[in-house]
Amino acid sequence: MKNATDEELGACTPAPVRPECFNHQCNLPYGLTAKHVRRAMEDFIDFLSLMNSQFCTRGMPRLELLLMPATFSGMIGEFIAARIPEYCTALVKNRYHNGHPDLIPLSKFPEGAVQYAQEGIEVKASRYTSGWQGHNPESVWLMVFCFDSNTPNEGNKKSYKPRPFRFTGVYAAKLEKSDWSFSGRSESSRRTITASVTKSSAKKMKNNWVYKDLGKPKR
Repeated sequence: MKNATDEELGACTPAPVRPECFNHQCNLPYGLTAKHVRRAMEDFIDFLSLMNSQFCTRGMPRLELLLMPATFSGMIGEFIAARIPEYCTALVKNRYHNGHPDLIPLSKFPEGAVQYAQEGIEVKASRYTSGWQGHNPESVWLMVFCFDSNTPNEGNKKSYKPRPFRFTGVYAAKLEKSDWSFSGRSESSRRTITASVTKSSAKKMKNNWVYKDLGKPKR
């Protein structure tokens, strides 16, 4: 942004991932640990910091102000899913185009690609603390990375206040098809068909939290 304020310049540096906010007793599959998740999150923080600082020097908006909210959330999920296998070698990124789930067990599928399987972990990112969505009710491990950031819509308002990107929580659980609420559509509707994690299932995921940053440093 041209003539960026000090607040805007400060918001270019994301909030660091806080080591004390991880739950090392969480239950995760395939040898994945909270430490592996932490390193992938730190990689994203480094990436976003680099991108935003470069954008700022060129008078451009931060990435979270440049991309539409759903696109930005999708990018976080894709980035995290690509980095986790660098630390948890029992998992690989699903190489099938739009394959499900995002992470699959090493050597389970030919060339690390499968169109659909129940083995693995689906990775999503969301600004919301509930109501997480997918395209279909799935029996699969789901891991959601919750975050807070500015959006393009905020940037267009007079009340806009810059704030750094921050991971607020990571939640995971093995979900069954019954843990989803399916939302179809009428023949005339163009709305994307979705399924949402039910409130009770979101609670199950939150009980198995991996990371939880309430914004108050522990003393």
